Amino acid sequence: MSDHEYVPKSKFGKWFNDRLPLLTLRNHLTDYPTPKNLNYWWTFGAILTFCLVAQIITGIILAMHYVATAGLAFESIEHIMRDVNYGWLIRYFHANGSSMFFLAVYIHIFRSLYYGSHKSPREVIWIIGMIIYFLMMMTAFMGYVLPWGQMSFWAATVITNLFSAVPFFGESITNWLWGGFAVDSPTLTRFYALHYLFPFLILGLVILHIWALHIPGNNNPVGIDIKQPSKDTVPFHPYIVLKDLFALLIFLLIFAFFVFYSPNLLGHPDNYIEANPLVTPDHIVPEWYLLPFYAILRSIPDKLLGVIAMFASIFVLVILPWLDTSKVRSAIFRPIYKQFYWFLVADVIILGYMGAMPAEGTYLLIARVATAYYFIHFLIILPFLGIKEKTLEVPLSITEPVLGGSSNQTMAKDNSNLRDNL
Repeated sequence: MSDHEYVPKSKFGKWFNDRLPLLTLRNHLTDYPTPKNLNYWWTFGAILTFCLVAQIITGIILAMHYVATAGLAFESIEHIMRDVNYGWLIRYFHANGSSMFFLAVYIHIFRSLYYGSHKSPREVIWIIGMIIYFLMMMTAFMGYVLPWGQMSFWAATVITNLFSAVPFFGESITNWLWGGFAVDSPTLTRFYALHYLFPFLILGLVILHIWALHIPGNNNPVGIDIKQPSKDTVPFHPYIVLKDLFALLIFLLIFAFFVFYSPNLLGHPDNYIEANPLVTPDHIVPEWYLLPFYAILRSIPDKLLGVIAMFASIFVLVILPWLDTSKVRSAIFRPIYKQFYWFLVADVIILGYMGAMPAEGTYLLIARVATAYYFIHFLIILPFLGIKEKTLEVPLSITEPVLGGSSNQTMAKDNSNLRDNL
């Protein structure tokens, strides 16, 4: 027992803690052994937790003033912006918060891909994370529909129509989503209810995600297991807590720039025009964080195959722990994988850009090539590299690369320098 460990003093406290140990839960959180070599890429877990809580709080406040009917939704948003005390701030915080949320989650995912956090024994943690990511996309899409502007209405029309491509049940699913035979007030009511519900499901999964993480413990930049807990780890508090708080402060400065200086930079101007079923926008696009999957959807000529490809692009991430067959986790020691990793990053960025462009001509051709590479990377390249790639020597423990003094340690330092140069 550590000197600062909390022990209930009162009889009631001891009685309650014996039956539900909430009072001593902080002992586990503060003393949780964390690898000492974690860098700032690991702070995005705390940043994501902040984003989720902020979205739930601002969403609840906005829900008090929003009216989920086709005739009043757009006006209720204007009422929030103009008449509710600090309504403009809450609305801009919530709208830009979704973008910041996805920015942090993409960094979190690509960090995991680089350092092998999806690999054994953390497969369940990764799968729960992918379920959270999928629910985030659904929640964000439904939230995009709620302002009932031109882009909101037509995005809902296009995306819900995709389900009509499903054999046998497609039309029934589409009509259920619409609540009728076209996108209208019943559709908006359904999306509003689900948009309010899903964040609480995500919160429950986040708790499960963190719980699952605390079973095998954190991964680390060198991707090896903890060999000497007394030397390889530090208590979560205060070392990691202060690091997370500093990173969160920097993140909030970037967040504040968008909220106070460019609140509409990441939005679409057509969404400030009230929805009109008789006028179709020149180019219908979702929010930026959904563009890569939108590009995959449009790159397939057949409607049903496009829907399958879009969902397959997410499912392939779920089964990634079994596609990446290498026994070495971190890309620091996988020189060939590291190059393909950056090819994947570039490919996703290209898909995002193509998703914002018209689905025609050169744009469509590039989107198809990028879509093909996306699946080739996960289904062919990763399994092949796991078998054939010659990896570099891995240090014996987390402490060795820090202290130096052996061939393994020297190799780790050289690999770290190589990573920095790349």
